[in-house]
Amino acid sequence: MHLSPPPSGRRMLLAAAVAAATALVATGPVAAEPLTVQSATDRQEQYAAAAAEYGVPQSVLLGVSYLESRWDTHPGQPSTSGGYGPMHLTDAQHVLSTPASGHVDENEDPRGDDSRPLTLDPNIAAAPAEDVLPQASLQTLDAAAGLTGLAEETLRTDAAANIRGGAALLASYQKELGSPVGAGTDPAAWYGAVARYSGADTEDAAAAFADEVYDQIGQGASRTTDDGQRVTLAAAAVTPDESGLHKLGLRRAERPDGLECPVRLACEWIPAPYAEYIDKSGNLNYGNHDLGNRPAQQKIEYIVIHDTEGYFGPSVNLVKDPTYLGWHYTLRSVDGYVAQHIKAKDVGWHAGNWYVNAKSIGLEHEGFAGHGTWYTEAMYRASAKLVRHLALRFQIPLDRQHIIGHDNVPGTTAGTVAGMHWDPGPYWDWSHYFDLMKAPFHSTGTPHTGLVTIDPDFATNQPAFTGCNQQPPFPPGEGKPPTATPCPLRGSSSVILRTGPSATAPLVNDLGLRPNGTPDTMYISDHGARASAGQTYALADIQGDWTAIWYLNQKAWFYNPASAPTAKWANGFVVTPKPGKTTIPVYGRAYPERAAYPAGVPYQTISPLQYTLSAGQRYAVGGVLPGEYYRAVTFDGSAPGDWTVVRGENRYVQIQFGHRVMFVNLDDVQIQPASVGGPA
Repeated sequence: MHLSPPPSGRRMLLAAAVAAATALVATGPVAAEPLTVQSATDRQEQYAAAAAEYGVPQSVLLGVSYLESRWDTHPGQPSTSGGYGPMHLTDAQHVLSTPASGHVDENEDPRGDDSRPLTLDPNIAAAPAEDVLPQASLQTLDAAAGLTGLAEETLRTDAAANIRGGAALLASYQKELGSPVGAGTDPAAWYGAVARYSGADTEDAAAAFADEVYDQIGQGASRTTDDGQRVTLAAAAVTPDESGLHKLGLRRAERPDGLECPVRLACEWIPAPYAEYIDKSGNLNYGNHDLGNRPAQQKIEYIVIHDTEGYFGPSVNLVKDPTYLGWHYTLRSVDGYVAQHIKAKDVGWHAGNWYVNAKSIGLEHEGFAGHGTWYTEAMYRASAKLVRHLALRFQIPLDRQHIIGHDNVPGTTAGTVAGMHWDPGPYWDWSHYFDLMKAPFHSTGTPHTGLVTIDPDFATNQPAFTGCNQQPPFPPGEGKPPTATPCPLRGSSSVILRTGPSATAPLVNDLGLRPNGTPDTMYISDHGARASAGQTYALADIQGDWTAIWYLNQKAWFYNPASAPTAKWANGFVVTPKPGKTTIPVYGRAYPERAAYPAGVPYQTISPLQYTLSAGQRYAVGGVLPGEYYRAVTFDGSAPGDWTVVRGENRYVQIQFGHRVMFVNLDDVQIQPASVGGPA
């Protein structure tokens, strides 16, 4: 949606940040030691030279950079919080020149319940908000430019310069704390400076970031960056001196009893309202979620990963509006800070599918699915800790059948399929995310076991998507999107699916997105010919370097050479239509049969999607589920059957049918080991 330029309040916040940066520069650069960066071409040497130049222990500089970017350069491309380069130098001018967006499209029902549809006013999401980022993190790029004498554009695009800028900032923070500066100083004495570098505005968030940095120093790390540079952080046991943290003057966030976050995670309770209001039609309504009694009343099956399509501050303001929609958590990019809004027992309105809403917890991550921006390591780590905590608590399997993106949630009926969301998008690193959750994708089979789990190398897998420049929000003053251009080539979790084993074969078709049967495209939001890391599919064929899977009632081929595989062989179960059935229907929700509904509770139609599953095809099983419908249509639970779960005799099988999970009736299929009846 098209939004207005940032309001004056936000510009005042920017001015304050710039003034603070100017004051920081006035103290002068920290005295440099003899080594220089100019002659260093190797990335490891660049870190060493910058550490020596500005007097920062190399382990501290490497540890901070790892927590920001894992040492990747993302040349010239900002993160979801406007940070650049391996040191994530932030630029508020970029952040504030890009207006906030909303979570929903016009006429969309994020609640996804035919019995009580939710229609939102798009102007609510378009309303600007002042607190885009914590003030401390708004303009570190300006400060780094002043400290180093380097041009801002150079700091954005040149990795060595960016590392120098980060080193200069760390040293200046250390000096302001009155702590020792020098490449040979004790890394333990830098805890306060590291905490400040996080950009956090609360003490617990700054401490959580610093703790992660020192944990990483203790573990060490070694990896190849996105531009092919090998960087190593040698493991070293360090017990940090945390006294500097309290000198930063940061706010201490409230952590009330019952907060559903891991203890070491920076987390705050910012409640979403459960309240009545008068809607635009003059009717009494309520929002922005429903009360529940999960898991005692209904099992939580899913955790849904979203991005906010906006910045943290405006998104939190939206979830505090009773006339808008509610989700359980929001995560901030710059430091991994978490805000909880709804208790896990209650039902958020976030997935656009009531069956999924009633059985899920929704996490919104600061960012944009299609802008070609990148997600910070700090946010990945915070999210992984939170998801693992919730999964263990509610016995949710840590796999891609249960930890799903919004882009994996099916439409409720044939008419809603095309409008379903596609966040967090192809640039979310699912493989790394599951590594952080201690649930990495493993090979569990062979070419003869019948299943494949998609898992390309994220850094080198760079599909040629288009149209990132057309994704809202658009630049201020532009009434329509610009002409589509190629997206920046960058790492992706997605593999591209074709109609034949050739790079020139057309992409497959998704009937829900293109009813005329034409091939889907490489347009960034057109996910109909993609499979994503961690998703497991039934093997259909192998020809040379190409592998075929069953996908949306067709064979779909992806490039999977043995020299650089993009998938892992897997074992498990598949469904196929029962003998005698030529095709069977596919559903977007697993509702009970009519006879299960008590008197006074309207029957929720079991409506098939536009897809069918044909005899001879096989699809990976994600679980067997009871037919359920959670009835919740009134504020006080006064309607007949309100706040109860309707269960029937119907049972469904969740399958990986396309990019999205879907459901088939257990009576229509037979379940068998994937190794039985697969391709020879």
